[in-house]
Amino acid sequence: MNLVLLSVDHIAMLHDAILAPNELQGMAGDKSLEGAISRVESRLAYGLIDDIYSLASSYATAISQAHCFNDGNKRTSFQVLSIVLDLNGVQIDWDVEEVGQKIIQLSQGLLDEQDFTAWLRQAAP
Repeated sequence: MNLVLLSVDHIAMLHDAILAPNELQGMAGDKSLEGAISRVESRLAYGLIDDIYSLASSYATAISQAHCFNDGNKRTSFQVLSIVLDLNGVQIDWDVEEVGQKIIQLSQGLLDEQDFTAWLRQAAP
């Protein structure tokens, strides 16, 4: 399986681009984006990611639950989700309200990664 991945630097740049000037910039002091993304890499290495939907879901889960940014964690999670899908040939016409609620549930642990992956597959054209 040949998938396009994002680096920690790419994700940090995406985060910085979505923040408004009045929002709290930077990383949360005790959190690690590298640690969050290593979860995705580990899941890949152990064969736990079997398609683009599980890859995108893994990124979204890792970023939304790690809370490694001072602000914009859920928005960054969505942007990474959308870009990973797009880079790997999947374009979804998002229902913004629905995907927003799913990301919130994911970030709070009310929706697990497998269920989020199933929802992504259903949302895809």
